[in-house]
Amino acid sequence: MIGQIAYALPFLAQGLALTLWVSLLVVVFSLIAGVIMGVGLVYGPVPLRWAVRIFSDTIRGIPILVLIFFVYYGLPAVGLHLPSFWAAVLALTLFKTAQVIEYLRGAVGSIPKGQSEAAMAIGLTFRQRLAYVIFPQAFRRFLPPWINGVTDAVKGSALVSLLGITDLMQAINQVIGRTYEAMPLYILGALIYFAVNYALSLASRRLEKRFSFIRE
Repeated sequence: MIGQIAYALPFLAQGLALTLWVSLLVVVFSLIAGVIMGVGLVYGPVPLRWAVRIFSDTIRGIPILVLIFFVYYGLPAVGLHLPSFWAAVLALTLFKTAQVIEYLRGAVGSIPKGQSEAAMAIGLTFRQRLAYVIFPQAFRRFLPPWINGVTDAVKGSALVSLLGITDLMQAINQVIGRTYEAMPLYILGALIYFAVNYALSLASRRLEKRFSFIRE
């Protein structure tokens, strides 16, 4: 068993690197797109709000696996051919963006309207109100669900193996195909995923403590 694990580690390390790379891209892209679209949902004109709402509700209502297959197999039908890696990243980013939109909507919506009205009364512009009044307070409420979403992105990245991408899960399956020993490798893979997500959970608790509200 130890020999099998030692044989598998170099392959799993390469797969883990790709898993983390996919997760990082998804987290960064979805954060940027989700914040922009979330602001549009809360403060934009009615047509924009409806468009963002339809996007968010539709994407969140589709299973991630179906979304991945739709992007990979469906987009070529309209002339858009993406490599399997970028198709997987796009599908996961769409799903996470829809979630970030809701995180931001809830966080911003929890800030009392009087805060924004007071900022407006002292002459702050819309961007200044967001930057100096709304976002600093909303960030504390946005952080916990977003960190949970990051761990979900790491776990969801295992689905990219279905497109033939050699991530951690695919690397495990490839080694199993050579050694014909499944259980030790699946246990090892589970421990690796646990270690990554546990580290993220520890980081989230530290961040929450750092930005926690002052309780009187």
